[in-house]
Amino acid sequence: MMRVTARGRESGKRRRWGTLMGGAFLAGLLAMGVLLLLPGHGKREQGPASSFAPPAILSPPAPQPAGQPPASRLAIVVDDLGYEPSLDAEWLKIPEKATVAVLPFGPSSRKVAETARARGWTVILHIPMEPESPVSDRTERFRIRRGMGREEIETLLQRMAENLPQATGASNHMGSAATADPVTMAAVASTLRKMGFFMLDSATTPRSLVLDAARDAGIPAARRDVYIDGSVSPMEMTRQWEQAVSAAKEKGSAILVLQGGMDTLRILVELLPRLREENVEAVTLDELFRAGKEA
Repeated sequence: MMRVTARGRESGKRRRWGTLMGGAFLAGLLAMGVLLLLPGHGKREQGPASSFAPPAILSPPAPQPAGQPPASRLAIVVDDLGYEPSLDAEWLKIPEKATVAVLPFGPSSRKVAETARARGWTVILHIPMEPESPVSDRTERFRIRRGMGREEIETLLQRMAENLPQATGASNHMGSAATADPVTMAAVASTLRKMGFFMLDSATTPRSLVLDAARDAGIPAARRDVYIDGSVSPMEMTRQWEQAVSAAKEKGSAILVLQGGMDTLRILVELLPRLREENVEAVTLDELFRAGKEA
């Protein structure tokens, strides 16, 4: 009687344990079914990107279309800066590379040179030189003149260069008389060689000896191709601009000199976007001379 009761209790325990296990199994199946029916189940949610994720691989630049010539180069040189601080500051905002020809000892000469150099532009010393006809301006007291001795010219040029230590080259401001004088130009070119400067001929006279003197002294030199005069009409300025672009495309490179006035600034800002359309690249004079630009 006792044995039957014990087996009955043991059998009851097994039945209850089986019932509990079966219930747990059914509950698990039900939970899985609910999860499967939830929206978005099975999709991995993406958390915030890791700060250590590798950068995206950028596609290489598109190759230049076959048959399209490489970009021509145009060096834009802005003359006569250094004496009009407000206007000079506006010139330094143009959105392409340029070269600034800075007159020494002016109220904004140092600032223009420092800012231009910081932008990666070329700075050249714009040397006041004796004109053919009398001209009065604020550079009159330190012009290079015919009849000056070699040492006097060298001392004056060294003072100018010390005022603009960012300069890597020089050009003439006015100078139709001085640049046509062989003795004067020989002394100027000899001094520029000691400074390690190149020379840009502003071509204020067809009798200029700048290139001859530079060649004799063994320094790099070039003549500007086109000059945009700030006193002419916007239509004429545009024509001169187109002439400069055409020269760059025809020869591979060209030098455009602009008078640094407000009217030339306005027209330049308007015309600069056309360079890309013409497949012409704005460069500095340093870049042009490093590429072997001569004459």
